[in-house]
Amino acid sequence: MTPHREITAGLRFPEGPIAMTDGSVILVEIARETLTRVMPDGKQHVIAKLGGGPNGAAMGPNGKIYVCNNGGFNWIQRPDGRLFPGTQPAGYKGGSIQVVDPETGKFETLYNSCDGRRLNGPNDLVFDKEGGFWFTDLGKTRDRDSDRGAVYYARADGSKIEEKVFPLERPNGCGLSPDEKTLYVVETPTARCWAFELSAAGVIKDANGPYRGEKGRVITGLGGYQMFDSLAVDSAGHICVATLITGAVSDISPDGQSVTQYKLPDPMVTNVCFGGNELRTAYATLSMTGKLVSFEWPRPGLKLNYLNK
Repeated sequence: MTPHREITAGLRFPEGPIAMTDGSVILVEIARETLTRVMPDGKQHVIAKLGGGPNGAAMGPNGKIYVCNNGGFNWIQRPDGRLFPGTQPAGYKGGSIQVVDPETGKFETLYNSCDGRRLNGPNDLVFDKEGGFWFTDLGKTRDRDSDRGAVYYARADGSKIEEKVFPLERPNGCGLSPDEKTLYVVETPTARCWAFELSAAGVIKDANGPYRGEKGRVITGLGGYQMFDSLAVDSAGHICVATLITGAVSDISPDGQSVTQYKLPDPMVTNVCFGGNELRTAYATLSMTGKLVSFEWPRPGLKLNYLNK
């Protein structure tokens, strides 16, 4: 087990952590339907109640936080209190991208469709230096069927949204290489990490083919019963992927040839981000047990656009 520090507990399926420069961590609580700030001493303050299922979160232009809202789940609660996300709920109204003012808690919906098709279950996002952002739509699962996943690129001002990759098998975490020439996307059930070469901001090179294999390449895939969730990229270009079932953060080298796992005490380690001195502290969300923990990362994290400046 990786040595770690528990920062807070009692969260309702936390995800989407953002390590702020003041030492706090802003994250979502999917089951509580909130954007929440966790102070360094572990105290929790609700910023906004967003409804549905707030999932990935990222700092964007003008100090606003952009949230992928997956539309919510039917929640499975075990006798010991642990939570597990289930199928699409009866009150589901679709997915969206929301923009939140972290100071006032006011929020608005930026996107809920693309080319006349609604967003089903937006999951994770990453901003580039040009002010646009990539995001995944994992889709929703029902009793007998599920949606096919996709990757989108959108402008932060609400002026443009485009579907870029379709189909994918429940695409989850996404991130950019330090030079922003490669987009990484992981699939949850396959535990595959895809790399898509970019020729410009928002443009996948050789993206004319109809299927993912004609647009990108798999750099690694885990064996056994493991699933990928959300991710971050560090300053050396390693892809750091929260890994379900195993309960770990998988440290994947840029060429995909090396994978080291940092195991944590929860089978649903769902996301990771970097903060602290020289961005050497990894913050991970342990979602089934409702905890936020931190541990030392072997390299500095990557300075994100609109954050860590």
